[in-house]
Amino acid sequence: MQQPCKVNCCAFSTDWEILVTGCDDCLVRVWNTLTNKMVCKLRGHQGAVKSCAFSNDSKMFATASYDTTVRVWQTRTGDCIHVLQGHTKSVEMVAFSPDCTKLCSGSWDCSAIMWDVEQGCVLRILSGHSSLVQSCDFDYKDKHVATGSWDYTVRVWPVSPIADEKVKILRGHTSNVHAVVFSRLGFLASGSWDQTVRLWNPDTSTLLFVLSGHTGWVKALAFSMDSLYLASAADDQTVSTASPL
Repeated sequence: MQQPCKVNCCAFSTDWEILVTGCDDCLVRVWNTLTNKMVCKLRGHQGAVKSCAFSNDSKMFATASYDTTVRVWQTRTGDCIHVLQGHTKSVEMVAFSPDCTKLCSGSWDCSAIMWDVEQGCVLRILSGHSSLVQSCDFDYKDKHVATGSWDYTVRVWPVSPIADEKVKILRGHTSNVHAVVFSRLGFLASGSWDQTVRLWNPDTSTLLFVLSGHTGWVKALAFSMDSLYLASAADDQTVSTASPL
């Protein structure tokens, strides 16, 4: 799957048969993984494509771009369903809620936005970070969304605002938070330029573990399907796996 320019992101459909990639040339490429051939190129973004994600049912995927927009695409046809406009700077991350009805996007404008996928409109603007928002992720129960920021913090927001539930601010990193991800068991991991990965109980805001060993910025995280293993990728050219639970 040779591509002509820098690849910034990729995402698989749930059946692993479709791969979407986003590149610096503003194009979204859709690939058939059974044949390793490109199915189509999707045009519309006017800046580098920074993030992409499939919905859980794989009927849609979303792309986020330096052009300040998020686009929602229909997987079967490649049609653009919505162009979501609301951010004022590059959109760095996009994530679907488990029920496929919502999106969250994180931006260099220091905000995250929760979107209604069907209507293509803003549900909530998540403001409070004092620096750019690099990452976001929904938990598997669709109760919370986490955001990671270059203000060194992770924030955990209720998906549906409840009067007595406040936004939780998780502090401890000593540099930019570049990645956040929930496990299926409800734990939250964050990766930072401070070269560490932190594991949290988001319900109690408790720090459970600090995983060290990288000698470069931690840029990406992923849990195994059974939540027993956590992988971290860093600028030190390594991928590390740990079993923190």
